[in-house]
Amino acid sequence: MHRLLAAGLTAILAAALAVGAAFGIVAALHKTPEQPNVPLVTFRTDPTAPNPQP
Repeated sequence: MHRLLAAGLTAILAAALAVGAAFGIVAALHKTPEQPNVPLVTFRTDPTAPNPQP
């Protein structure tokens, strides 16, 4: 009976730890600032257009 109780408590503790870690990760991701969506490389679609880069 003691082993069954220990196994049950271990499973409950592991589940609580996993839920806590998940909430912590989500909170950390929400705390980081939003990054601008700026492309690093742009390709001209019109070959007659002027080059925007010097």
